Amino acid sequence: MVRRLVFLAPVAALVTAACLGAGAGDGDSATPPTDEAGSTEKPTVVGIPPVVGWATDWTKSSIDLRELILGLRAPDPRDLISPLDAPTFETVEEASQWLADREPVLRLELAGEVRAYPLQILTRHEIANDQVGDIPIAVTYCPLCNSALVFERTVDGRVLRFGVSGLLRKSDLVMWDRQTESLWQQITGEAIVGELTGTQLEFVPSSIIRWSEFKESFPDGQVLSRNTGFPLAYYNPYVGYDQGRMGAFLFDGEIDERFPAFERVVGLRVGDTTKAYPFSTISGERAVNDDVAGQPVLVLWGAEDTASALDSSDIAEGRSVGVGVAYLRTMEGQLLTFKANGGDTFVDLETGTTWDLLGRAIAGPLEGKQLTAAVHTNELWFAWAAFNPNSPVYGDETANT
Repeated sequence: MVRRLVFLAPVAALVTAACLGAGAGDGDSATPPTDEAGSTEKPTVVGIPPVVGWATDWTKSSIDLRELILGLRAPDPRDLISPLDAPTFETVEEASQWLADREPVLRLELAGEVRAYPLQILTRHEIANDQVGDIPIAVTYCPLCNSALVFERTVDGRVLRFGVSGLLRKSDLVMWDRQTESLWQQITGEAIVGELTGTQLEFVPSSIIRWSEFKESFPDGQVLSRNTGFPLAYYNPYVGYDQGRMGAFLFDGEIDERFPAFERVVGLRVGDTTKAYPFSTISGERAVNDDVAGQPVLVLWGAEDTASALDSSDIAEGRSVGVGVAYLRTMEGQLLTFKANGGDTFVDLETGTTWDLLGRAIAGPLEGKQLTAAVHTNELWFAWAAFNPNSPVYGDETANT
């Protein structure tokens, strides 16, 4: 069952708070309704021409331009929430002075390096244009959808610089690139308006884990520094957002009621195929052995205490929401089947090896081996369903039809 509903709850002030001091310009967020009983006020739809002065080729588009909504009102809303174009990093020891054990971080392993990007920083900047080894990447996070994704940012031999456009579509961050001023959907990594319309960015697997797990597992890892060059206090401006009491900011679409709108799901991608694994389901099983598009996959539930980045102003005080991570479950040609063990450990039935939540074999015949990460997110259900309406849902037959 689905219903069509425009959520225009009073969270625009939160978006304003998120961008204060984060950009060079001044602007106001989209005006929210003044009462919770329902308002006839409509969001600011972009239309044609969408934004005066942009060099975007609005004649090329894969969407209805009326789906684009201004989340920030300004003469030019781009980068009012400023991306990090020159991110700096510090040691685990240094970061431990300000990061609490319960806080969520995005973990990235690429080109022989391991990095952590704390959500307390990504919540305020949403995009970090980074480079790992010789690979330019964009680390992105949309707090309105809780979608954290990493992309390679080289397209046809050209390295793109991504920014925050100030536009939303289905409540999700719409990015823009400085080189062509095309618009990109953050959740899908696809160019939806402009010269590069139809271009798909390459996903780089990453995962959300708690800080204590990262610092214990990767003591020599690098951590995104709060010394960003912007005069920002790194707190959560979206207090209580993911409890759903205020609705999804500027979401105009169909709400799939088979799950609560703000339930987290592991959104798994294998090639062009997607599948959702609701936290309410996998938290009971803890180890899900599945196949997606012919690829054996493993989805693990992290039962240990991990704070929500969208609950309390002080993220360290946020309620516990857990984490879900996904891997390919073939190791050197051998198909493995996993079951939950004590704590956040798991055992494969084929070899009896013990594995941790990070996909590492920590004891047994395969000790020292590492499972290959799958592309996945910990998105809010309303957002996942909006962009993947035909995606199967693990454990829910009605959602698979």
